[in-house]
Amino acid sequence: MAARFWRVAVRKAARSCRPDLPAVGRKLEILRKRAAFLAIAASGKRWVAPGFILQIGTAHPATPAVFYGLTASRKIGNAVTRNRARRRLRALAAEILPHASPEHDYVLIARATTPTGKYNDLRQDLVKGLKRMKVWREDACP
Repeated sequence: MAARFWRVAVRKAARSCRPDLPAVGRKLEILRKRAAFLAIAASGKRWVAPGFILQIGTAHPATPAVFYGLTASRKIGNAVTRNRARRRLRALAAEILPHASPEHDYVLIARATTPTGKYNDLRQDLVKGLKRMKVWREDACP
């Protein structure tokens, strides 16, 4: 009988293990279309840090959500390493990107040091990059 409901149990367990992220007013949306990634790459605005590359799209009318995308190529390593890099970038985006300007879209590209570097260094690099690119908003969380 328990074997029939294993999918439900797995979903419940996954929901209960989600990290407690800070509650902020700005919602994050994920970019999924290749055309959006290409448009952001073509805009030419990027910040290169040791742990990742931040690309920023051209300005558009502000939306209630901040749109972002994640990329980890095979140059990073095998599937386990790429997934670890994406998980770290996703956590970083959830923590920092609500403070970013909603008039831009963002892409975080993993580098070889993303899965192994210190998380605090990644966080400081992202904040520094957003401030250098003039898209950091202190009052972004209503």
